[in-house]
Amino acid sequence: MTQKGLGVCYYPEQWPSHMWASDAQRMAELGLTWVRIGEFAWSKIEPKPDQLEWAWLDQAIDTLANAGLKIVLGTPTATPPRWMLTKHPDMLAVDAEGRPRKFGSRRHYCFSHEGYKQECARIVGLLAERYGDHPAICAWQTDNEYGCHDTTISYSDAARDAFQHWLKTRYGTVEALNQAWGNVFWSMEYGAFDEVDLPNLTVTEPNPAHQMAFRRFSSDQVVAFNKLQVDLIRAQTDAPIIHNYMGRITDFDHFKVGQDLDIASWDSYPLGFLEDRINEDEAFKAAYFKQGHPDFQAFHHDLYRAVGRGRWWVMEQQPGAVNWAPYNPAPLPGMVRLWATEAFAHGAESVLYFRWRQAPFAQEQMHTGLYLPNDHPNIAAHEAEQVVRDLSILQTDQIQPARVALMFDYESQWGTEIQPQGQGFDYFDLVFHHYKALRRLGVNIDIVPPNAENLAAYDIIFAPGVMTLSASQQAALRDSGAKVVLGPRTNAKTEEFAIPQALAPDIDGLPLRITNIESLRPGALVPLANGGSFLHWFEHLEGKVTTLLTTMQGQPAIVEKDNLIYCAGWLDVGSLQEFIGTLLQAAEIRTQPLPDGLRRRETDQHIIYMNYSAHAVAHNGQTFAPADVIFKRKD
Repeated sequence: MTQKGLGVCYYPEQWPSHMWASDAQRMAELGLTWVRIGEFAWSKIEPKPDQLEWAWLDQAIDTLANAGLKIVLGTPTATPPRWMLTKHPDMLAVDAEGRPRKFGSRRHYCFSHEGYKQECARIVGLLAERYGDHPAICAWQTDNEYGCHDTTISYSDAARDAFQHWLKTRYGTVEALNQAWGNVFWSMEYGAFDEVDLPNLTVTEPNPAHQMAFRRFSSDQVVAFNKLQVDLIRAQTDAPIIHNYMGRITDFDHFKVGQDLDIASWDSYPLGFLEDRINEDEAFKAAYFKQGHPDFQAFHHDLYRAVGRGRWWVMEQQPGAVNWAPYNPAPLPGMVRLWATEAFAHGAESVLYFRWRQAPFAQEQMHTGLYLPNDHPNIAAHEAEQVVRDLSILQTDQIQPARVALMFDYESQWGTEIQPQGQGFDYFDLVFHHYKALRRLGVNIDIVPPNAENLAAYDIIFAPGVMTLSASQQAALRDSGAKVVLGPRTNAKTEEFAIPQALAPDIDGLPLRITNIESLRPGALVPLANGGSFLHWFEHLEGKVTTLLTTMQGQPAIVEKDNLIYCAGWLDVGSLQEFIGTLLQAAEIRTQPLPDGLRRRETDQHIIYMNYSAHAVAHNGQTFAPADVIFKRKD
């Protein structure tokens, strides 16, 4: 059984070396066991080309190790030093408007630049050779936050050349490419692969098949960049290798990157994400201003548990106000504890706070840490002590197997970005809509990838909006024995982004076709016979199926054939809650509808209640104070 532990991110290069021993000792006294270092330190390791300065890093590692801390060593490839740009002036990514992403921040590189990839291989290889057998280096992190700041997709010359090579490998002949993309439309046929440009700066929208190919290519470049580093590290150590993903970054396929890693991790900033990347109304955001969305963190915990094939961490946990969101409040007292403890309840092996000490300089000087810039402990340091006590309760807990699965597919997100067909339709939001409804009913949820083969453990599988389902994926769903809930937009496109010849959803075993599609403006709802409504989207269905629910005008809204259910639109909150509750009841899955803000997580030994509300909440005869975390031992 893997020991659960709490940790912190630390930057010894940013502080005088005489502070390191005291910092390390206080980390250990606080109950921290892990410390992450090195991921932004390239200019200190190599201040000039081939001038390697290891002494300071040797000293920092030994100092932390002497305090009994386990170290995650990061590769520094997210922050190439300034001399690198002089050496490789064309290494910068280029945005969709043709502008280079300049030096002066971070992540200023293009995944397709061969010269930069060689530089990365060199520095990662040197790091791995020097520290691969160091007993204190207990894990490695590749790069930092792939895709953050819109840096997956680049329109550089290097990307264009690599894309053309990728197309030739995928299609073989340009004639096959023209056929697959339907390039006869608007006379878009190509005579050679080197005529295919990147899909930006066109007069109107580019061919969606062209765009999807470019999105797949861009994702594959991230996969290859990560694997380059993993192979070099793995040749020198048996320590696990990790990458730290972000919240709602969907520009590359995390499942594919995760195949080459041992552990998935993500960087959890609940207050920043509430303001920056969650589609909720202002009243909702005001209610959770200092607590964060009650389901967004949990969704990513479950997602990255799937990406890591069961093993996952939080590599950066928000400890206080951040610096990058539109508004940056301090957390409600108790929330720093709640966020970390909730992660452990979802199966995290480790949670590391970002960061040890608040920097008094540069871009993140307004980002708080466990310690203030004057070296006094901040509020989060005291809440971290409570998390250490919580860990003594949860240390031997294991994941309680879920009976409900929710499928998530990165390519489907790209598909709705390429061809949304309506401003209100977003694939991520559709999946998250279902997740929120399930969590409000108090059940555990597993997130599964679209290529999951063994689904027999589940009684209900939700796969809304998965754009393309292969024959093997369809068979896995059909043969799972579970009730499978599909739609809207499920299997609406072929692999090459065309409407299926037989019309969507074109699923074996489901004699159904969609004849017309409506995207709905705000307020233009489709009323349902049960009093609810569809919003954003409505599909007109025909087929030999059993109708479970109709619209007020008598059109099929939810239909069924054997174990397959299809929903013709985006159900409103109440209707979705009622629909899911009925399915769970029929499957004899116990539900526990929860009041606003209160959430429940079940392990094999405990039921954990967490109150995200800013006020007390009553449930089942018990009152939960704001930010409460209550453990109930199972009999």
